[in-house]
Amino acid sequence: MRALAHFVATGAGSGYSPFASGTAGSAVGVLLFWPLAAIGLPLYLLTAVASIALAIWSADVMTRVWATEDDGRIVADEIAGQLVTLAPLVAFGNSRSLGWVVTGFVLFRVYDVWKPGPVRWLEENLPGGVGVVMDDVLAGVFGAATLAALVLATGVVA
Repeated sequence: MRALAHFVATGAGSGYSPFASGTAGSAVGVLLFWPLAAIGLPLYLLTAVASIALAIWSADVMTRVWATEDDGRIVADEIAGQLVTLAPLVAFGNSRSLGWVVTGFVLFRVYDVWKPGPVRWLEENLPGGVGVVMDDVLAGVFGAATLAALVLATGVVA
């Protein structure tokens, strides 16, 4: 189980990126997004929720193994947050638009790094794997809301 937790938590090793491991994890989220977007919105959302649960479990295991609070090698939280951010593209039928996917990628990274108010609070106040993951999930919710507003404002809904 520890090997599986390590694989999941590090995003298949992307968390070992020597530069910007969180960005590498977010890129894995984008790579997972395209095939998942094809399964339709209900299953996509179910998969996103499952990725959050899996991220919490794996982050919790690896924070105990590595005896750290929020190790940079753990990127399952970025993968889950990225999937949350990109959900409106599945809802609006824009999942094949590279421009919107890149916009969603950038929005998530901005919210994840910036950590506005409640995002930072979650990071600082929730314990273990929940604390590692839920700030990224909320950053993903902020990213999704912004992305949805942008798509709707431009009227570029498929």
